[in-house]
Amino acid sequence: MRMELIQPFINAADAVLGQGLKTPTSIGNLSMEQEAYLRKGIAALVWVTGDIEGRIIFDMDSETAVRIANRFLETEPPESNELVREAVCEMANQVTGNAIATLNDEGFHFRIHPPTTLTAEQGSKGTEDTEALVLCFETCMGSVFMNIALRYNVAKIQRRDGQTTANVIDGCANPAPATAVQSVAATAGNKSK
Repeated sequence: MRMELIQPFINAADAVLGQGLKTPTSIGNLSMEQEAYLRKGIAALVWVTGDIEGRIIFDMDSETAVRIANRFLETEPPESNELVREAVCEMANQVTGNAIATLNDEGFHFRIHPPTTLTAEQGSKGTEDTEALVLCFETCMGSVFMNIALRYNVAKIQRRDGQTTANVIDGCANPAPATAVQSVAATAGNKSK
């Protein structure tokens, strides 16, 4: 996975969480995963199709979800789990919308599908071209996990632009760093300084 695909999501999550919770965030653990996704609590799933396709999952334990919903909704603790799930989906919608706006400005074309609550305990496994980057955003309300699995839809870009596969991947953005994990770690390190 190339860094230019995921950095807008990292920036958007940091901004939405920071503004919505009115507190700074930091990136804790991060990893690349090809194993099946295991849900941690209340999770929202957003599918992206177009020049880049894949999914983004926002996940947190139930207690964190209630605290975040309380802050985002600016109310007392929500009375129902449905309100908590809706707040988590709205947070996912804001993050994804901000990230996609950045990627659209870079010339990509997308369709974002509305966030849905992820109810399965285990998701599908990653593949060679869609490994997932999992980031943990540490907040004063608890940990929020963002699981990003995206890939270029090379055939779609080729049809639209009449380019070869090599031109599509190399021409989409600046050369990618050695790994996305190293780049995110560097970004997190710079943020804390």
